[in-house]
Amino acid sequence: MRTTFNHTTNDTKIFKLQLLQWAQQFDDVVWLDSNPESYGDKQAYSNYDAVLAVDASTRIKTDFTQAFEQLKAYQTTTNDWIFGYLTYDLKNAVEHLTSQNFEGLQFPDLYFFQPKKLFFFRGNHVEIQYLNGVANEFESDLKSISLELKRRPERSRKVSNDIKIKLRIHKDDYFEKINYMLAHIHRGDIYEANFCQEFYAENTAINPLETYNKLNAISNPPFATFLKCSDKFLLSASPERYLKKQGNTIISQPIKGTAKRSSNKKEDAKLKHDLQQSSKERSENIMIVDLVRNDLAKTAQKGTVAVAELCQIYTFSQVHHMISTITSEVANGTNPIEVIKTTFPMGSMTGAPKIAAMKIIEALEETKRGLYSGAVGYFTPSGDFDFNVVIRSILYNQTRRYVSFSVGSAITAKSDPLKEYEECLLKAKAMRQVLED
Repeated sequence: MRTTFNHTTNDTKIFKLQLLQWAQQFDDVVWLDSNPESYGDKQAYSNYDAVLAVDASTRIKTDFTQAFEQLKAYQTTTNDWIFGYLTYDLKNAVEHLTSQNFEGLQFPDLYFFQPKKLFFFRGNHVEIQYLNGVANEFESDLKSISLELKRRPERSRKVSNDIKIKLRIHKDDYFEKINYMLAHIHRGDIYEANFCQEFYAENTAINPLETYNKLNAISNPPFATFLKCSDKFLLSASPERYLKKQGNTIISQPIKGTAKRSSNKKEDAKLKHDLQQSSKERSENIMIVDLVRNDLAKTAQKGTVAVAELCQIYTFSQVHHMISTITSEVANGTNPIEVIKTTFPMGSMTGAPKIAAMKIIEALEETKRGLYSGAVGYFTPSGDFDFNVVIRSILYNQTRRYVSFSVGSAITAKSDPLKEYEECLLKAKAMRQVLED
């Protein structure tokens, strides 16, 4: 059982910074920020402006073996808020697939925890829920939070990012791999596949919180995430929702289609218009919409799968994106984990047909994806959930001193390897800027 407190803040931005700084003392942290000041008008399905979950009362960490069954048991038994992540490699729990590529980060395949302390932001109001056993800590916590920025040393505290970023796949190899993928497409093995490449740095220390704050300030995304799992960190500027359950309604919002921004208003409007009119980008998006419709149909009540929005252009700080929204209705009593299991991994990060695309991805990529192109989010006590797609993200294993970010693009019959490579560099820009200062 939980005790609920209410807090009103005069400066939400400062209180968020204080709260996140205070949270660093805990081993289990999930911070989700929809950056409503940038995207309030586009967050039709958002429940909260931001959420912080800290300090595990219970937790589950496991590899892919029977992962969804273990999660189902944990979620049902806990019957409370749980926060955590699903890595891309849970594909191996859903299909007869493997992940044999190099893996430098070593995150568990699945991780969730029941937080002792929860903070829900709506405007300048914060609803705070503590497990009854720690409710007596609320007043002293609030005092500590209010002192955080005063305690915090100046910016010199941050680690100087003298980072040498390397590419796991070099340019010529990238072109060769894309041509292999195009050969599969032209032969009819697949229609589309998302091909990803890793950028990484070894023997490197970063300040996770400072790095996240800088990344969030550059990108202002609607699905920003700071996650800490002991010595492992995710610093994410994700623009994409994977899946949300609200009551009996399921919502998926895949992104397919990207164009750069311009500081020139006229040129920026043209880039946006060209993206909207691009037959290549639209076909990419529509293929994934069909895949998502098929995935949602596995748990949907007959006739309820619908496309609420097709190929709409959304503008973000650094790019324009083409996004579609697909919804369905599930029957009362449908297990929430089953909805995730039958749609995972998300279509926007795999391809069509999904299983064939994942096999080709595994053969051509050089890195095990892990948490990249997985999902972070939460389950409510009533079994609702909301998860993002882990893209535009920096991953960090503090003990191994290994930093990584990956980017990808959708390959279709119309793909030009050079343009796909340039799209990857565009998507990598914010992460690289933050890490290399």
